[in-house]
Amino acid sequence: MTAPDGMDAPSPARRDNGGSSPLRGPTLVRAVRGRFEGSSAQIFFRRLGALDFADAIILFGASLLLSVLPFVILLSSLANHLIDTDLSRHLGLNTKGARIIIQLFRSAPRHSAAAIVIALIVAVANSLQVIYERAFGQPHRGWRDVFRFITWAAVLFGVLVADSVISRPVRAAGGPVAGGLVTFAGTAAFFWWTMYFLLARRLPGRRLIPAAILTALFWAGLEVFASVYFSSEIVSDSSLYGTIGVVFSLLTWFIAIGAVIVLGAVAGAAWDQRQGRSGNAGAGSSGRGHDGSLPPEPASRELTP
Repeated sequence: MTAPDGMDAPSPARRDNGGSSPLRGPTLVRAVRGRFEGSSAQIFFRRLGALDFADAIILFGASLLLSVLPFVILLSSLANHLIDTDLSRHLGLNTKGARIIIQLFRSAPRHSAAAIVIALIVAVANSLQVIYERAFGQPHRGWRDVFRFITWAAVLFGVLVADSVISRPVRAAGGPVAGGLVTFAGTAAFFWWTMYFLLARRLPGRRLIPAAILTALFWAGLEVFASVYFSSEIVSDSSLYGTIGVVFSLLTWFIAIGAVIVLGAVAGAAWDQRQGRSGNAGAGSSGRGHDGSLPPEPASRELTP
C-alpha cells in the first residue's frame, strides 16, 4: 500500500516502536530518581558529601601518620613489648615485610617526648570527634572536651597493649576464626565507646550500635585487603625508596583507616536516620529521631543541582 504522495507508508509496528522509544528513557530516569529520593543511598551520599570525604580521610590519615609512629615507639618502651610486631600483624605482612617495619621503629624511645606524643594523639581524638559530630549532625564542642581527648588517648593505650597481649594466645588456642571473631567484637566495642564518649553522650548508645558494627565490618575488610596488598608494596617501596617509601606505604594504610572510620560512621548515621523515619511513619510527619531530635539538614551546597 502506498501513500498518496507515492511513498511507502510506515507499518504499524514501525509506528509503535518509533512512538514509544522516546518515552522509555525519561520514564526510566523518573523511576530511578523516584527510587533514589529519600532512600538510604541518598541519605548516605548526602552525609558523605557534607563530610568532604576525600579531604577528611587524607587529613585524618596524615594526622595518624604524624602521631601513631612515635606513639608506637613510646608504647613499646612503656609496655616493655614490641607493639610494632602487632602493627605488622594488622597489616598482614609476611616475614620480609614485618622485618622492614621492625627496622623502621629501631630508634631509642625518649620518655621526654611522651608529652609531645600524647598531644598528637589528643589532636587525633579531636579530629575523630569532628568526624562523628558531622556524621551525626551534632554541634562541635571543640577543645572544651580536652579531658575527654586525654581519657580517650589513655584508653587507646590500654586497648593496644591488651590487643598485643591477648591476640596471640587467642589465635593459638582457637585458631584464626576465633581470633577474627574476638578482634571483630573488640573493634566494634571500642568504636561504639569512642563514638558515645567523644559525642559526650548526646546520642543514646543504642543508636550508635549500627555504626560500630559497620565500622568493625569495614575494618575486617581492610585487614583482608592489607594482607593481600601491603606485603609486596612495602618490600617494593623499601627497595626503591628506602625508609621514606615505607612511610608512604603506611600513609596509604592510615588513609584507608580514615576511610573505614568515615564510611562506618556515615553508613551508621544514614541507617539511624532511615530507621527514625520509618519508625515515625505512623505517628505523624514530624520526622524526629529516636530521642526526639530533628534529623540534621544537609548542607545548602548539596541542594544545588
